[in-house]
Amino acid sequence: MSVAVVVEAPGAFRLVPHEPTPPGAAEALVRVHAVGICGSDREVYQGNRPEGYVRYPLTPGHEWSGTVEAVGPGAPESLVGRKVVGEGFRNCQVCDRCHAGETTLCTAGYEETGFTRSGAMAATLTLPARLLHVLPDGADLTAAALLEPAACVAAAALKADARPGERVAVVGAGTLGMLAVQFLAANSPAELLTVDIRPERAALAKQFGTTDFRTPDQELPGGFDVVIETAGSADSARTAASLLRRGGRLVLTGLPASGAAGLDPTGLVVRQLDVRTVFGAPPAAWAHAVRVFGAGLLDPLPLVTHELPLDQFPYGIELVGSGGPEVGKVLLLPQGLS
Repeated sequence: MSVAVVVEAPGAFRLVPHEPTPPGAAEALVRVHAVGICGSDREVYQGNRPEGYVRYPLTPGHEWSGTVEAVGPGAPESLVGRKVVGEGFRNCQVCDRCHAGETTLCTAGYEETGFTRSGAMAATLTLPARLLHVLPDGADLTAAALLEPAACVAAAALKADARPGERVAVVGAGTLGMLAVQFLAANSPAELLTVDIRPERAALAKQFGTTDFRTPDQELPGGFDVVIETAGSADSARTAASLLRRGGRLVLTGLPASGAAGLDPTGLVVRQLDVRTVFGAPPAAWAHAVRVFGAGLLDPLPLVTHELPLDQFPYGIELVGSGGPEVGKVLLLPQGLS
């Protein structure tokens, strides 16, 4: 019997029988291959997701990959049988922000798969076909389940506008950080520094292209042109800013808990730092991530450390929150383990 995870309220979940929702007009029905668990899923389960950014009861799951099984009227029949990933933001398509391609800033309000709409922690997912990105036929769907965080990192990389020969750095060596290293390494930097509190992450960071790995308690060099911050810890934004040269470019992607140490506005002004932020990924970033993945320049698979059946959702949440050195990306497999 097919099942789905439903978080009824903070701290309360159950497995329920799952029946596919037939695709309506312009929709697609996707059989989910794998769905990732990230920190925001843990927020949903624990009840500390910001107000307005979750709606209970809810089937979580915004990082996923799968295969199109059916389409509704008005959706391309050519999608059936194709491997896909999909955008999460359910934008209105008609406001000025949507017309500008900034769908994560849709003025109609926040709606996202896995947070306010049913997500992929189920055997199937039905969503607007316009949100799908088709993968190469030979794509590894387990690796492709990480293309949602990769799209967020692609958004950061596009905003950072790192150029060949520049000195670049990443603060944080979790899933987002390791994906950021790969995006920046593909752009031929003169130097690529990764900073993380876990020295055991150094080997993988260097496998992905890091030229120097340091922990925050070590002496950190400065003068970098670009820094992407992914850690979301209390002081990671300050650490990231300290690495930059005057006029450098900082992109923040991490979401620290309330009350984290902020950036010094005086320092930002006198150093003329260009500070940008990323929350989710617009279509251009998704397309960029899928292209880089299809070209073989992005390899998320080494980041996957755990593949679990759907009924081990609470254990997966526990793993993600453990912070253990052996825990990378945790995936749930709705169709069962192979």
